[in-house]
Amino acid sequence: MSADQAIALIQDRFGVTAQGEPDGLTVEIPVDRWAEFARFARETLGCRYFSFLTAVDWKEAGFEVLCRVEQIEARLAITFRTRLSKETACPSLTAIYRGADWMERECYDLFGIRFDGHPDLRRILLPQDWEGHPLRKDYAVDTAHHPYR
Repeated sequence: MSADQAIALIQDRFGVTAQGEPDGLTVEIPVDRWAEFARFARETLGCRYFSFLTAVDWKEAGFEVLCRVEQIEARLAITFRTRLSKETACPSLTAIYRGADWMERECYDLFGIRFDGHPDLRRILLPQDWEGHPLRKDYAVDTAHHPYR
Protein backbone atom coordinates (compact mmCIF):
# COMPACT_ATOMS: atom_id res chain seq x y z
CA MET A 1 0.00 0.00 0.00
CA SER A 2 1.33 3.41 -0.93
CA ALA A 3 1.38 6.43 1.36
CA ASP A 4 -1.20 8.19 -0.85
CA GLN A 5 -3.58 5.24 -0.55
CA ALA A 6 -3.10 5.17 3.21
CA ILE A 7 -3.78 8.92 3.46
CA ALA A 8 -7.04 8.52 1.53
CA LEU A 9 -8.18 5.60 3.72
CA ILE A 10 -7.34 7.47 6.93
CA GLN A 11 -9.18 10.61 5.82
CA ASP A 12 -12.24 8.63 4.72
CA ARG A 13 -12.45 6.56 7.91
CA PHE A 14 -11.43 9.08 10.58
CA GLY A 15 -11.97 12.49 9.00
CA VAL A 16 -8.50 13.68 10.03
CA THR A 17 -5.63 14.90 7.95
CA ALA A 18 -2.68 12.57 7.51
CA GLN A 19 0.45 14.52 6.68
CA GLY A 20 3.20 13.02 4.58
CA GLU A 21 6.62 13.46 6.16
CA PRO A 22 10.01 12.33 4.83
CA ASP A 23 10.01 9.40 7.27
CA GLY A 24 6.32 8.44 6.96
CA LEU A 25 2.86 9.70 7.79
CA THR A 26 1.82 11.71 10.84
CA VAL A 27 -1.76 11.64 12.09
CA GLU A 28 -3.37 13.38 15.07
CA ILE A 29 -6.16 11.24 16.53
CA PRO A 30 -8.68 12.14 19.26
CA VAL A 31 -8.07 10.10 22.41
CA ASP A 32 -11.49 8.43 22.19
CA ARG A 33 -10.49 6.90 18.81
CA TRP A 34 -6.90 6.01 19.78
CA ALA A 35 -7.36 2.22 20.00
CA GLU A 36 -9.69 2.20 16.99
CA PHE A 37 -7.00 3.86 14.88
CA ALA A 38 -4.33 1.42 16.09
CA ARG A 39 -6.55 -1.54 15.10
CA PHE A 40 -7.22 0.11 11.71
CA ALA A 41 -3.48 0.62 11.16
CA ARG A 42 -2.77 -3.02 11.95
CA GLU A 43 -5.66 -4.72 10.15
CA THR A 44 -6.42 -2.42 7.21
CA LEU A 45 -3.08 -0.74 6.51
CA GLY A 46 -1.00 -3.80 7.42
CA CYS A 47 1.19 -2.03 9.98
CA ARG A 48 2.11 -5.04 12.11
CA TYR A 49 5.46 -3.77 13.42
CA PHE A 50 5.10 -1.74 16.63
CA SER A 51 8.12 0.57 16.68
CA PHE A 52 7.62 2.72 19.79
CA LEU A 53 5.25 4.53 22.12
CA THR A 54 6.32 7.56 24.12
CA ALA A 55 4.98 10.82 25.53
CA VAL A 56 5.77 14.52 25.81
CA ASP A 57 4.75 16.79 28.69
CA TRP A 58 3.72 20.19 27.30
CA LYS A 59 3.26 21.70 30.80
CA GLU A 60 -0.10 23.50 30.91
CA ALA A 61 -1.27 22.00 27.58
CA GLY A 62 -1.08 18.47 29.02
CA PHE A 63 0.48 15.37 27.52
CA GLU A 64 0.94 14.17 24.00
CA VAL A 65 1.20 10.39 23.48
CA LEU A 66 2.96 9.28 20.29
CA CYS A 67 3.03 5.86 18.71
CA ARG A 68 4.79 4.63 15.57
CA VAL A 69 3.79 1.53 13.63
CA GLU A 70 5.18 0.27 10.34
CA GLN A 71 4.39 -1.91 7.36
CA ILE A 72 7.95 -2.93 6.60
CA GLU A 73 7.47 -4.56 3.17
CA ALA A 74 5.70 -1.50 1.73
CA ARG A 75 7.94 0.94 3.63
CA LEU A 76 4.90 2.58 5.18
CA ALA A 77 5.44 4.18 8.61
CA ILE A 78 2.69 5.92 10.56
CA THR A 79 3.24 8.06 13.63
CA PHE A 80 -0.05 8.79 15.34
CA ARG A 81 -0.47 11.01 18.35
CA THR A 82 -3.12 12.23 20.71
CA ARG A 83 -3.42 14.96 23.31
CA LEU A 84 -4.41 14.31 26.93
CA SER A 85 -5.07 16.50 29.91
CA LYS A 86 -3.08 15.66 33.03
CA GLU A 87 -6.11 13.77 34.42
CA THR A 88 -7.19 11.91 31.25
CA ALA A 89 -6.28 8.28 30.68
CA CYS A 90 -5.28 6.88 27.30
CA PRO A 91 -6.70 3.58 26.01
CA SER A 92 -4.15 0.77 26.09
CA LEU A 93 -2.89 -0.73 22.84
CA THR A 94 -1.68 -3.99 24.42
CA ALA A 95 -4.63 -5.99 23.04
CA ILE A 96 -3.69 -4.84 19.51
CA TYR A 97 0.12 -4.71 19.74
CA ARG A 98 1.90 -6.87 22.32
CA GLY A 99 4.91 -4.56 22.04
CA ALA A 100 2.93 -1.75 23.67
CA ASP A 101 3.03 -3.50 27.05
CA TRP A 102 6.36 -2.33 28.45
CA MET A 103 6.31 1.01 26.61
CA GLU A 104 2.97 1.92 28.20
CA ARG A 105 4.37 0.87 31.58
CA GLU A 106 7.38 3.12 30.96
CA CYS A 107 5.08 6.09 30.15
CA TYR A 108 3.10 5.37 33.30
CA ASP A 109 6.27 5.13 35.39
CA LEU A 110 8.02 8.25 34.08
CA PHE A 111 5.06 10.52 33.13
CA GLY A 112 2.18 9.21 35.25
CA ILE A 113 -0.04 8.58 32.20
CA ARG A 114 -2.66 5.92 32.91
CA PHE A 115 -3.52 3.44 30.15
CA ASP A 116 -7.05 2.07 30.51
CA GLY A 117 -7.24 -1.65 29.88
CA HIS A 118 -3.54 -2.35 30.42
CA PRO A 119 -3.14 -5.84 31.96
CA ASP A 120 -0.31 -4.94 34.38
CA LEU A 121 0.08 -1.17 34.77
CA ARG A 122 2.78 -0.72 37.39
CA ARG A 123 6.23 0.80 37.55
CA ILE A 124 8.86 -0.78 35.36
CA LEU A 125 12.04 1.30 35.85
CA LEU A 126 11.68 2.83 39.32
CA PRO A 127 10.92 1.14 42.64
CA GLN A 128 7.25 0.73 43.55
CA ASP A 129 7.62 3.16 46.49
CA TRP A 130 9.09 5.96 44.32
CA GLU A 131 7.14 9.20 44.66
CA GLY A 132 6.28 11.18 41.55
CA HIS A 133 7.05 10.79 37.86
CA PRO A 134 10.51 12.10 36.86
CA LEU A 135 9.80 13.14 33.25
CA ARG A 136 6.93 15.44 34.15
CA LYS A 137 7.69 19.14 33.93
CA ASP A 138 6.28 19.66 37.45
CA TYR A 139 8.60 17.06 39.01
CA ALA A 140 10.81 18.58 41.70
CA VAL A 141 14.32 17.35 40.92
CA ASP A 142 15.81 18.68 44.15
CA THR A 143 13.50 16.61 46.39
CA ALA A 144 15.18 13.90 48.44
CA HIS A 145 14.14 10.41 47.33
CA HIS A 146 14.80 6.90 48.51
CA PRO A 147 18.04 5.59 47.09
CA TYR A 148 17.63 3.56 43.96
CA ARG A 149 17.86 -0.17 44.62
